[in-house]
Amino acid sequence: MLFLALAIATSTMAQNGPTMGWSSWNTYGVNINENLIKRQADAMVSKGLKAVGFDHINIDDGFFGGRDKATGELLIHPQRFPHGLKPVADYIHSKGLKAGIYSDAGGNTCGNYYNGDVLSVDVGFYNYDQHDADFYFNECGFDFIKVDFCGGDAPQNSQRLALDPQERYTAISEAIKNTGRTDVRMNVCRWNYPGTWVHDVAFSWRTTHDINNSWGSVKGILAENLYMSAYCYDGHYNDMDMLEVGRSLTTEEDRTHFGMWCIMASPLLIGCDLTNIKSTTLTLLKNTELIALNQDSLCLQAYVAALNNDCHILVKDIETLGGNKRAVAIYNPNDEKKTVVLNFSDIDLAGTVRLRDVFQRKDLGEFTDQFEITVPAHGTRIYVAEADKRLERTRYEAETAYISDYQELKNNQSEQTGIYEASSFCSAGFKAGWLGQKEENDLLFRDVYSFEGGEYKLTIGYISGENRNITVGVNGSTVTTVNVNSGGWQTVGKKTLTVNLVKGRNVIRLSNAKAWMPDIDYIELTPVVSASIHDVQQSSSNVQRTYDLQGRLLNGKQMASGIVISQGRKVLK
Repeated sequence: MLFLALAIATSTMAQNGPTMGWSSWNTYGVNINENLIKRQADAMVSKGLKAVGFDHINIDDGFFGGRDKATGELLIHPQRFPHGLKPVADYIHSKGLKAGIYSDAGGNTCGNYYNGDVLSVDVGFYNYDQHDADFYFNECGFDFIKVDFCGGDAPQNSQRLALDPQERYTAISEAIKNTGRTDVRMNVCRWNYPGTWVHDVAFSWRTTHDINNSWGSVKGILAENLYMSAYCYDGHYNDMDMLEVGRSLTTEEDRTHFGMWCIMASPLLIGCDLTNIKSTTLTLLKNTELIALNQDSLCLQAYVAALNNDCHILVKDIETLGGNKRAVAIYNPNDEKKTVVLNFSDIDLAGTVRLRDVFQRKDLGEFTDQFEITVPAHGTRIYVAEADKRLERTRYEAETAYISDYQELKNNQSEQTGIYEASSFCSAGFKAGWLGQKEENDLLFRDVYSFEGGEYKLTIGYISGENRNITVGVNGSTVTTVNVNSGGWQTVGKKTLTVNLVKGRNVIRLSNAKAWMPDIDYIELTPVVSASIHDVQQSSSNVQRTYDLQGRLLNGKQMASGIVISQGRKVLK
């Protein structure tokens, strides 16, 4: 049933990419007013940002004026928004833009607690779910809402309300549905990833604490989201928070910030003053090739494929799932420049590979086997790679896999939920750990794609200083349980077994319902081929030979027909 549910959940692609627009918070905090918001809407159009896809103007905290306790009516700040919210939303709509608003799942807002906004008391959804949903979305016509949680987190509100995030956000989501509006985008702002339940509640959700205008903040957010790709699917997105681009980061850091938000399918909400935006910032934000990666119809977040010279290589399909065109990022978080070798086999491409530099918006030429590039400190290079051949993926890092009850709000050990941890001895710099003890605390590789299906060697890279069990399942059926011990908690061991995959998409599950599992570094899958194939391949050191699934040598015409096996990996022509 679990496999079936996952297959259904990921079978349809969304029609809408991550939210793009502008939000008031990063530059103005609670110090906003209706004329300021209107000027930003004007600038979004006049500066050409609307033309490239930025279509939301979001009013964050600061518009509240309290609540009439007798009627429940939400009051609007009399000085900042003297005409109320609806005329502002109408003005935004008149520009061909969508209007966004803000609230809290509890009573008081974050601006009340941290910014001394004294009128932001009892203005959140708590006790007023349907009333406020009807006001925002039917009466005022807003199209987006960011829902904070200071009012529900006891240390961050004067009422000391300690509310359950899942219960509160689910109730608010239901209230929005009850308005009859089906186009409203709800963003859950619980600061850390709240749990896998959020996918069915919101359009997007924050995965980290608030961003700030510093490289350390951007770097920290990227470090957390490197292992979140599995939780972005079916048109619902991990939100890495609003953009600090165009404020005080260096040019290189701005490029990394915006480029990585694009390839990792995060919402793109500009946070600088659009009326006074720098020309270099405007040029970066209007890069339609970067935006295309963010808004790609496959709705995928780039995943970690490899680590090379302390730089992360991320990749994702674009335009066609399993096709020959992929987006690639080489991200250097270090304080010094790094020379990186991009091996095309690491991103499952082969033959002649054509590279286009997305930042420079120019073709770099054709390459084979690999591409070498020097990436400056805090820098990123992003390419669209189009190859003659698509290789079947063999390496699946644990940080690209899905933990069924993953969450970041409570202590993972007391809750017995798995986590991802940076580990220098692991192949791409991360491992998945604290797995097992219950069925839900598993590790799912949900997008294992086989060109033709058949028998495969599955190798599990694991870490365990004691004897521990792993139950291996494929497509909902248990294959076997293996007992492993790598000899130490910083030593990666390997366990190989045989599994059968179906043609197309497969789910491989590692679990232990009764005790702790080993930590997991990666899994590898290689098709089982006859010994004669390997013998011929090993005897030819200078000639690339290609074989069909039965081990027969193919000539050029035969190779053009479809699936082949080359160097032990399946190739899709």
